[in-house]
Amino acid sequence: MNWIKIATVDQLDEDESLGVEVDGKQLAVHYTEGEYFVSDNVCTHQYALLSDGYIEDGCVECPLHQAKFNLRTGKAECAPATVDIKVYPVKTDGDDILVQL
Repeated sequence: MNWIKIATVDQLDEDESLGVEVDGKQLAVHYTEGEYFVSDNVCTHQYALLSDGYIEDGCVECPLHQAKFNLRTGKAECAPATVDIKVYPVKTDGDDILVQL
């Protein structure tokens, strides 16, 4: 699998997310505690963009109904979400943020 550039490090500040589309997939790039994470951008409970949510304690919180997803594993941490989101391998190369789909 190839690494695909999806953003640059200067596009995100601490505890921020950025929505991107790659190969028709809606993804969210998250930055917290000095690490980058990439996940699906759509909440599994009801259509809402996780890139519009809040990052806290290693989770992204959906802005619509406060479902929380673990940024490392994608696990749905609380109701109303019961279905996990997909997370993707991510790395930086210089100022570029790369994802592997």
